[in-house]
Amino acid sequence: MSQRSGEPSGDGPVGAGLSSPGAASAVPTRSALRNDCPQPDGSQPAGSGSFHSMWRELLPIGRHADSHGYRRFAWSGADGECREWFREQAEGRGLVYEVDRNGNQWAWLGDPEAGDAVVTGSHLDSVPDGGAFDGPLGVVSSFAALDELRGRGAEFGRPLAVVNFGDEEGARFGLACVGSRLTSGQLTVENARKLTDGDGISLPRAMEAAGYDPDAIGADPERLARIGAFVELHVEQGRALDLSGDRVGIASAIWPHGRWRFDFRGEANHAGTTRLVDRRDPMLSYAETVLAARREAELAGAVATFGKIAVEPNGVNAIPSLVRGWLDSRAAGQASLDQVVGGIEKAAREYAAAHGVDLDVVRESFTPVVEFDHALRDELARILGKDTDLTVPVLGTGAGHDAGILAGSIPTAMLFVRNPTGVSHSPAEFAAEDDCVAGVLALADVLEGLACR
Repeated sequence: MSQRSGEPSGDGPVGAGLSSPGAASAVPTRSALRNDCPQPDGSQPAGSGSFHSMWRELLPIGRHADSHGYRRFAWSGADGECREWFREQAEGRGLVYEVDRNGNQWAWLGDPEAGDAVVTGSHLDSVPDGGAFDGPLGVVSSFAALDELRGRGAEFGRPLAVVNFGDEEGARFGLACVGSRLTSGQLTVENARKLTDGDGISLPRAMEAAGYDPDAIGADPERLARIGAFVELHVEQGRALDLSGDRVGIASAIWPHGRWRFDFRGEANHAGTTRLVDRRDPMLSYAETVLAARREAELAGAVATFGKIAVEPNGVNAIPSLVRGWLDSRAAGQASLDQVVGGIEKAAREYAAAHGVDLDVVRESFTPVVEFDHALRDELARILGKDTDLTVPVLGTGAGHDAGILAGSIPTAMLFVRNPTGVSHSPAEFAAEDDCVAGVLALADVLEGLACR
């Protein structure tokens, strides 16, 4: 009956990141997180069956035949299919379905206008060739947790909602958490309208093509004022839970993180006729900067990644005129992050000067450290710790989430489900079936404690 298990059991729905910090502390947890969760009559919980059926329905949408990864980009055809799936789940449960001014989807049990609502959910879009769990696990688990509570005969004293936030990953327009940033006012309408994808299609144009009104986007303080708490369940993007042997954890904080664009500008020339000493090759400066990023991150105990690059003119037999690389860096504290990014930029400028290359560095996005609401986090600990001496770890994460964006406006908290490989943003992303069910039951316990009489 222990919550802990050294190896994940059960077959995962499918199968990929940053290794998040180890458990900072531990709190008691309820029997919903034990290895086996049958009802007294031997049947499985109501949320378990609905989880599996929903997962099977969602699984094929946007999955690439060759990479087996997901390409559910914001306002694309695959994203539209996911959004239609969400609508069907809401209406099939008799919930009040609505889409807000920023394209986020909501499914309400109770009066959306009543206030003090408990909201759960996540997102359905993906990174390029991403895994199945990042985002969708939270949405599917939210509907399944509602089914579980109905199966228990729960009586709700507060409105409850499931939400799918749009464009969380930022894969298409280069900015993460667009839906929640717009809603919270952290992204202005003016800046949102400037966002474009790799084909030059603007965010408003993409929304309009998908059937949504881009003229309505903007801050939505009235909606946020009606929310008393937001709890997001997410697959862990690291191995802290696997190393501790726990199925589910509570989030403590999100590391400060950002994205920086490095533009190295040299001189295009013939690859076969230009002497090495005559070249102004920006690729050399970029390559050396990539290695510098690794060194700086290791020194600070942080992470730094150049994961995206654009080259002009991008010819095999041409020396580049421009190499544009995007840096993603994250650290446990602001001082460490500043040290890493500052060290990388200093090295990049030295390399650029040595090769006769010009360099521009632009910070495209930044999120400071996010401490989740302590009172809500403690309440989750109390709920999960009721009537048991088992423990669940409290851990930090280097990954950004909609919950982190909303934390500045409303009380937010997060639950993590074990990822046995620690791999994320890859087709190899994985969570065992039993762990997913444990997450559903833990979320149901939390929602019951927060929203039910």
